Amino acid sequence: MSAIRLLVLGAVRQHGRAHGYQVRNDLEYWGAHEWSNAKPGSIYHALKQMAKQGLLHAHEIAPSTAGGPPRTEYEITDRGTEEFLRLLREALTAYDQKMDVKSAAIGFMVDLPRAEVVSLLKERIRRIEEWRTNVTEHYVPEGGPEQLGHIGEIMNLWVHTADAEAEWTQGLIGRIEGGAHTFTGEGEPFVGVLLDGQENPYATGERTAGP
Repeated sequence: MSAIRLLVLGAVRQHGRAHGYQVRNDLEYWGAHEWSNAKPGSIYHALKQMAKQGLLHAHEIAPSTAGGPPRTEYEITDRGTEEFLRLLREALTAYDQKMDVKSAAIGFMVDLPRAEVVSLLKERIRRIEEWRTNVTEHYVPEGGPEQLGHIGEIMNLWVHTADAEAEWTQGLIGRIEGGAHTFTGEGEPFVGVLLDGQENPYATGERTAGP
């Protein structure tokens, strides 16, 4: 799964309707340019591609009186919403996704009901435990990974990473079950987007032509 697809769909969905610079500004505000491939060129390319695929609807906006090219605003379609929610649910359960996909999923988890998120995260832990059992049963020598010399450290890394992720996920479940965060249907959500004209303290300032 590509994190950029989930990130861009989610950012447009949060605004309702947004132009490319707004999407880019939000993702930079979240630091996504540091932990994912959400660079300006990738963002504008994703917007155009998903509009062609029917996941976003592109609205051509007349240029301002000050001049300049027309600006395109994007609005998520019903198909786009279905794709966003599918990607989100998959990313929350599939523990072997890359870190950028996992991070994007956590960033948008409040777009689902609280009980569903808990259920998805419990499934994530079940899959981690299943993976760990299979790996340690079939790939680790009876005497431990040390029997493989320094190559065994690869297995140590995998198992340690899986254990740490299971522990972190269990902690997240506990916080959610304890009432942390505001999920869909529970009231006014946390606002994670910049208002029009609000300065972004994390903007890269990188110039890229885009809609």
